[in-house]
Amino acid sequence: MRLKHYQDKVLKELKGYLSALADAKKEFEEVVELKPHLAKHINFPKEAWEKSTGRIAYTSKANGLNEPVPDIYLKVPTGGGKTLLACHAIDNIQKTYLKRQTGLVLWVVPSTQIYRQTIKALKDRNHSYRQTLDISSGGKTLIKEKTEMFNRLDVAEHLVILLLMLPSANRQNKEALKVFRDQGGFTEFFPKEDDVEGNKKLKELIPNLDCFTAEMEVFGTQIKTSLGNTLRVLRPLVVIDEGHRAYSETARDTIRNFNPSFILELSATPPPNSNELVKITGRELHEEEMIKLDIHLTNKASLDWQDTLLASFEKRADLEAKAKEYQQNTGEYIRPVCLIQVERTGKDQRNKKYIHAEDAKEYLIKRCNVPETHIAIKSSEKDDIEGIDLFAQNCEIRYIITKQALQEGWDCSFAYVLTVLTNPSSATGITQLVGRILRQPFARKTKVQDLDECYVFTFRQSAKTLVSEIKSGLEDEGLGDIAGRIVSDEAGTDIGGCKEREMRYRSGFKKFEGKIYLPKFVIQEAESWRDIMFEADILRWINWNDINIDEIKNLSLQNKLSNEQEIILGLSNEEQELLRETGRAEKTGTLEIDLVFLSRQITELIPNPWYGYEIGQKAIDFLQEKFDREIIAANFVFIIEELKKILDKERNRLAEQVFRKMIADKKFYFFLIESKGGFVLPSRIKVKSSKQLVRNDNTPIQKSLFDYVPEENINNFEKSVAIYLDEQEKLLWWYRNMSRQDYHIQGWKRNKIYPDFVAADKHEAKDDYGTVYVLETKGIYLRNEDTKYKQDVFALCNELGAKKAWKELFDEFPDHDFEFQVVFEDEWRNKINELIQ
Repeated sequence: MRLKHYQDKVLKELKGYLSALADAKKEFEEVVELKPHLAKHINFPKEAWEKSTGRIAYTSKANGLNEPVPDIYLKVPTGGGKTLLACHAIDNIQKTYLKRQTGLVLWVVPSTQIYRQTIKALKDRNHSYRQTLDISSGGKTLIKEKTEMFNRLDVAEHLVILLLMLPSANRQNKEALKVFRDQGGFTEFFPKEDDVEGNKKLKELIPNLDCFTAEMEVFGTQIKTSLGNTLRVLRPLVVIDEGHRAYSETARDTIRNFNPSFILELSATPPPNSNELVKITGRELHEEEMIKLDIHLTNKASLDWQDTLLASFEKRADLEAKAKEYQQNTGEYIRPVCLIQVERTGKDQRNKKYIHAEDAKEYLIKRCNVPETHIAIKSSEKDDIEGIDLFAQNCEIRYIITKQALQEGWDCSFAYVLTVLTNPSSATGITQLVGRILRQPFARKTKVQDLDECYVFTFRQSAKTLVSEIKSGLEDEGLGDIAGRIVSDEAGTDIGGCKEREMRYRSGFKKFEGKIYLPKFVIQEAESWRDIMFEADILRWINWNDINIDEIKNLSLQNKLSNEQEIILGLSNEEQELLRETGRAEKTGTLEIDLVFLSRQITELIPNPWYGYEIGQKAIDFLQEKFDREIIAANFVFIIEELKKILDKERNRLAEQVFRKMIADKKFYFFLIESKGGFVLPSRIKVKSSKQLVRNDNTPIQKSLFDYVPEENINNFEKSVAIYLDEQEKLLWWYRNMSRQDYHIQGWKRNKIYPDFVAADKHEAKDDYGTVYVLETKGIYLRNEDTKYKQDVFALCNELGAKKAWKELFDEFPDHDFEFQVVFEDEWRNKINELIQ
């Protein structure tokens, strides 16, 4: 699965920290080897944190051996793909810090719902989570539950993921937990019962192991062969999912007492004093099309709950009609689901005082003619959705009635409507359910407005209280920064002091409404024009036989047969040296070259699996000219990663050749057109902001195309550029081009280019605008390959734009010039001055 930009950002920050951590640990070990007494005075995770992040504040954590343990948080809001990030993070931590490819990972979740979802996905070899782990382990991944055994060879030769549920409730007696019970299945991790000396040495090495007897008793120390002790011996990498769900301190002590080598916590709202390495905002999720916005809130004036349920029924039916039309046009299936929150669900709780699940179900069936098979009840007593794939086209469920059972860990992006029938004084209210309707189907906008937004229906509640509850819910989901995207359908409601307003062009620019056209790369289809599509119009024409992977010949491989002994160091149940010898004996010859596996890993770059297989075979053949087959097998995952880098560069090179040839052959055009394939700047925009962009002297901006420009939609560098443009005498107007929704250019790479600004100067003779400037701003630190690509695309736009080939077909367009430019933070003023002379 292709990662989103914000997910790449998370992993980039993580890699930077891990690199610093690995260096700090190496220095720590070198110092301790010479001066062991200094070990307790060196906190290498803190040193790495300060070096990597530049931040001094760091909360130090220790494991059960009182050793410093790295413990970091990745703050990712609900709907941001925390589990996928966790899988990629495991890969990075294993390779960069722990220097291993196999070993044990303890994955901790807080609830049964999350446990079921996670274990199901991880065991599915076709799921992106499992595929990510398989790539990391070279196809050697084992998923285990706490009731399943594993042995030393499993851990030595596989990446073993052990899923464990640790509820937030305090555990008064840890002996009651199965994880601490003596289980014979783990005996090979420990000395034999009659090996008194072996038990004693292991206890000295790992003092926090649970034992049956005290050392001074007649039979000496006998270590329990429990799962808990096995974890302490193996020093697992620990992943804590939903860390904000208030795990008790007892539960956290339990985890730290497993002697983890690294603790990674993923949370939407990390608790105070957390080591928050990276923070992703709701806005970043929205820009990547991960969530549905706006949130439409309808607060029915009627005191009858039936009227509210009827309104939500009608809305869901309308959404389904639009979804069916969308499926006809795109082939993508969406079945909008309505979540209904009631006050009671218990079998013996139905009475006239409270709104019961059966009341809501009965109303839908009798008054709305909803088939009973379309309705499910989800409660502690009844679970009509257990084991059902809600995304399947043969699934009939359209209404899910619940009280609290969907508050945590339940994810279905088909959920569009939330109907709240609870008492306004209810403490739970909307707060804990609002996050369930935010996920966008397929993590991609449909471009059908109603299907890209979500809806909340309530009654008998004050608008102020509603907004406060929804904002609180968004903050709990890590989405507090998008709380302003609540649109009330109740007349006159002020959302947090900020109403949604529709903005039009300034009075002096109204003559340009609907007439500001921008050129795009298009292709003719029948008698019309459409946007170029990367897969259909570029990727399909690449001749994969032209792929040049000669660069793979320069790859340096190490004899990893000896290095892989280190994977077994975590076992440490006797003496390290003995374990190393065992590791050599057990690991030799266990890895192999799997070309089918390789071809699967490069399908995102080479969509044709046959070509992928041939390219993989060719790469292996090249390497076999220099290396033994055993060495290639030992480096197989590394080879795949390096091959993917080469293929990405080659695909871009060949895609550019296709793109430029299509232009030369007059199949691609850079045109201004008025039909479906063209682009015209919008004549109106919706604004829900309470803070307007102003000039540096606090006076209103004067030359923006629209009267109002929200300051929230612009970073500091872009703000400086916008204000500078606004102050240019020769400039007539400028427009803040919004990413993912406004003007874009499809080049020869998959992702579209969304420029930051569109501006125009004054025409010297006519009462019109003259040259149109399309500007992309970049910080100094972003001078990279992607920026070079944008510069190349813009250079081509300038070359083709100067020819104005569209004039041959469309005489009605005014004779405007266009200038495309990337401007950097260290030169933007000078560059803009050169452009607008």
